[in-house]
Amino acid sequence: MQSAEAVLEILRERGRRNLPCNELYRQMFNPQLYLLAHGRIYSNKGAMTPGASGETADGMSLEKIGSIIDALRHERFRFKPVKRVLIPKKNGKTRPLGLPPWTDKLVGEVMRLLLEAYFEPRFSDHSHGFRPRRGCHTALSEVARAWTGTTWFIEGDIAKCFDSLDHRVMLETLGDKIHDSRFLRLVRNMLQAGYLEDWTWNATLSGAPQGGVLSPVLSNIYLHKLDVFVETMLMPE
Repeated sequence: MQSAEAVLEILRERGRRNLPCNELYRQMFNPQLYLLAHGRIYSNKGAMTPGASGETADGMSLEKIGSIIDALRHERFRFKPVKRVLIPKKNGKTRPLGLPPWTDKLVGEVMRLLLEAYFEPRFSDHSHGFRPRRGCHTALSEVARAWTGTTWFIEGDIAKCFDSLDHRVMLETLGDKIHDSRFLRLVRNMLQAGYLEDWTWNATLSGAPQGGVLSPVLSNIYLHKLDVFVETMLMPE
């Protein structure tokens, strides 16, 4: 069994070389990835916030990881609906926040590790959101360093970005590089698990869960096509 870092480094190299991923689902059977994922999300504030099932990070064990892997190996694992709560915004409106069960968070974090390792080397150097060691400060540093002759900017906002992701486009975009139907079915199962609001199940016909650990990297993969279009088509014209 390869170490978690060895698996992720192989994926990074495949991403750098623009090679497809043919057996990504098999990596979901590696306990080392779950231990790494657990260490990354256990200290988060939401780790002890229960979802609809009431499950939290307490009680996690190697036996629990083994049962998750067994369910995945036989394709019996199913993401559960997230518990949706509404968070007040400064403008008086609210934004929905999804609270998945702890097991779903853990599996989602393993998937995030795999997808981020492969796709991160492919993302634009001008993209800073939801990326390792990047953010508002690195974006501003780039502007200060490289955009010295700029006199005006165009500011845009993608309204309800997570809520608006088209599932078909998302899966087709992933399928361009991930040639693994089992992994794509797992992503689709997560996207279509639905949500509970006032204990009533609602279908998710589009979008990725607000608060889901996988949603930020999925949105970056989705919007990478926009970055490529702007850099290769729009700016030269």
